[in-house]
Amino acid sequence: MGICIRNTLLLGAALFVTLCSASAIDTPAPNQAQFPPTYVPSGGQMYKQYCAACHGGDAKGHGPASAWLKMPPPDLTTLANRHSGKFPYDYVSDVLLSGPIAAHGSAAMPTWGPLFLYLDKRSEASVRQRIKKLSDYLASLQIGKKPGDHETL
Repeated sequence: MGICIRNTLLLGAALFVTLCSASAIDTPAPNQAQFPPTYVPSGGQMYKQYCAACHGGDAKGHGPASAWLKMPPPDLTTLANRHSGKFPYDYVSDVLLSGPIAAHGSAAMPTWGPLFLYLDKRSEASVRQRIKKLSDYLASLQIGKKPGDHETL
């Protein structure tokens, strides 16, 4: 399958997951027009919008969309445990930007990099900031962290 078709399918899947997760949110989404052009949501907000549908609100892999996936989403609270006790920032950034490595995850996971580039009007700095905030949020959820160590959604 060509790269263009693959990217189109992944973008479509990403938008589908976003719409599914947005419909599960009890509070209305903020109007993006009220934010400055360089605004990047918090890691917790992005997790809830882009990841919780599959990985669940608690990041343990039991989100509402997980029942329809061929491979269950991984428990994101154990990333550090699975990487010698250290949170794998580079690995997480690569997965978010380029998609999962076949040996480490399902190709069903959307590649968020192209969507973030689109949302941020091709600003690579904003995309890096999104990835950093989302990675920091996931790092704060790792097993062994104290309850007050992570940001609120």
